[in-house]
Amino acid sequence: MLKEKKQEVIAELEQELAAAASLIVADYRGLGVSQLAQLRRELRPLGAELHVTKNTLARIAAQRAGKEGLLEFLSGPTAIAFCKDDASAVAKALAKAAKETEVLQIKGGIIDGEVLDAQGVKVLAALPSREQLHAQLVVALNGPIQGFASVLSQIPRGLVVALDQIEKQKAAA
Repeated sequence: MLKEKKQEVIAELEQELAAAASLIVADYRGLGVSQLAQLRRELRPLGAELHVTKNTLARIAAQRAGKEGLLEFLSGPTAIAFCKDDASAVAKALAKAAKETEVLQIKGGIIDGEVLDAQGVKVLAALPSREQLHAQLVVALNGPIQGFASVLSQIPRGLVVALDQIEKQKAAA
């Protein structure tokens, strides 16, 4: 590869590394071209792109972009998932692909500025999605409010029942 071409690739990688909210690194050794293309298609709707990179060029770009935590994962065949949105959804998709193909291996990543090893990324993949967590939070916050409203509604209801009983007693007498 010509030196000018290498500089272009490094500059492009540097921009993508700087723009990505999270990065997940995987060893793609053994994946076929069609499997890799399928994985890319699955990641695209999740706001992520998967790029196969040369480690030496990726190291230079990572150092320039201030992503030094990525350096420990850049050995062997390397594919980097650049996540622009929800990293947990991308981690789920990669973990699913690793389980299905039994070839893809997650090396680790940088999630919201934190360096995670392979086990950390797998734990992230096991967590519920952001939408599910929001729904669980809403349910948890709604429970006490609903209970309080129910208790407050018991007071007038009790008064109405008591008045109805008094009316029935007077009518019977």
